[in-house]
Amino acid sequence: MNPEDLISSFLKNIPKEKIPLIVLLGPTASGKTGLSIKLAKKFNGEIISADSRQIYKEMDIGTAKITKKEMQDIPHHLIDVVLPNENFTTFDFKKLAEEKIFDIYKRNKIPFIIGGTGLYIRAIIENFTLGATPPNWELRKQLEEEASQYGKEYVWEKLKALDEIEAMKIHPNNLRYVIRGIERVGSLQMAVGSENKNSCSHKNDKYHILKFAIDWPREVLYDRINKRVDKQIENGLIEETKYLLSKYDRNLPSMSSLGYLQIAKFLNNEMTLDEAKDLLKKETRHYAKRQMTWFLKEKEVVWINS
Repeated sequence: MNPEDLISSFLKNIPKEKIPLIVLLGPTASGKTGLSIKLAKKFNGEIISADSRQIYKEMDIGTAKITKKEMQDIPHHLIDVVLPNENFTTFDFKKLAEEKIFDIYKRNKIPFIIGGTGLYIRAIIENFTLGATPPNWELRKQLEEEASQYGKEYVWEKLKALDEIEAMKIHPNNLRYVIRGIERVGSLQMAVGSENKNSCSHKNDKYHILKFAIDWPREVLYDRINKRVDKQIENGLIEETKYLLSKYDRNLPSMSSLGYLQIAKFLNNEMTLDEAKDLLKKETRHYAKRQMTWFLKEKEVVWINS
């Protein structure tokens, strides 16, 4: 079944008192933007971005942010929310996204959530009670000992392995925040698969949800990623990174994300441009693989062929 038929059938069967919510998942460079515009136009929708990098102002080329022209007059929300040196958490996303969902629905339109940040999407769908994770004193002691023995970056790498998006929001030297991040992300991940009624997540009963995801053969997706990186360089990623570095600390979480991190290394004479491009392609492919691993764990997802 194609996406249009899926949505048409879905919208005919909305339970009373529930808000329809259409969620489009997909890894980076999978074509979510183009498809979401087409669907939002057809079904009188507005789009809520669930992308943890596109919430930053001034970071456009490196985040593959949609342009005004590409939006084709479809309203987009939660893009350009904060400056690169401002903090933005999953809790912030959940709060703002729910406000937008209700506002869109109240105006007799269909809310679409589009993105590749799995934790953002689950925060809405599973209705995480964010920030309620109790301290794990035994884990804290263990991580503090590891930081003392192996260095703070060793502990940060553990958080990165659990959730790269959350890790990129915290400087490796900020051990307290890194440890708290490991506690929180670990608890959320356990809660997602838990049947325990006391867990910090459960299906959000306010919404009637349709979830579908874009599937590409891996080699085709990787080729799309490589071509996107080349295009980003052509479109001015080096100049954009140079501008951002003139205003913001290189060690900010926002500046440590894909694209900016690698180009900053080139600008700092740590590698050649070709090396930076190859590294960016490689790390973006790895990121897409992790995204797919996350999405494959999602329940009730309809996979559509690209």
